[in-house]
Amino acid sequence: METKKNDKVNLERQKGVFLQLGLVIVLALCLIAFEWSSSSRKVSAFDAVTEEVMEEEMIPITEMEQPEPEAPPEVPKVTEIFEIVDDDVAIENEILFEDDEADFDEEIQMYDFEVTEEQEEEEEQIFVIVEDMPTFHGGDVDKFRDWVQSRVKYPQIAAENGIQGRVFIMFVVEPDGSVSNVTILRSVDPALDNEAKRVVESSPKWVPGKQRGAPVRVRFSMPINFQLQ
Repeated sequence: METKKNDKVNLERQKGVFLQLGLVIVLALCLIAFEWSSSSRKVSAFDAVTEEVMEEEMIPITEMEQPEPEAPPEVPKVTEIFEIVDDDVAIENEILFEDDEADFDEEIQMYDFEVTEEQEEEEEQIFVIVEDMPTFHGGDVDKFRDWVQSRVKYPQIAAENGIQGRVFIMFVVEPDGSVSNVTILRSVDPALDNEAKRVVESSPKWVPGKQRGAPVRVRFSMPINFQLQ
């Protein structure tokens, strides 16, 4: 019995198709192999940043050119020109000296100049602490402050406006015991300042202070209280 071949299952018919498919697959594998080798090495972001930093840090060193010192300006040389004159040439400009010789018979008048020297009076030194301090009615500055407090009159304007406070005042006890140079160190109100100054200036004489047995000027400062009752 003779065997018959079926054309549907005959592989020889599709031999060209399989050949083309195989070539396509091989070509695709080759392309994948090339792409894999080229992309295997990836540049990381850190390497890129490092290269940029290195490029920024490499700054070329520049040397400052020092300016050359300027040469000092040349000073023009002054040359004196001398003219040689013959001995026979007469000089036209003759210098005439009038009253060349003094007449010794004439009287020489002498003027008397009075030299006046201004004598500046130096202010005596003012002490703060001396060997014998000034006393007021047998007491010290605290007793004088009590005397001032008992004689101050509260200004009406300050009382109406409710102004009160402490006025610091400074004064000098002179060698004769009088009080001078009354000044306000710290002010509260013009009305209170003027009243405190008025009472201190009306002080009777003190027993002056002494330094090495001689009366001297002594400075004091004290507060005067103004308080409404």
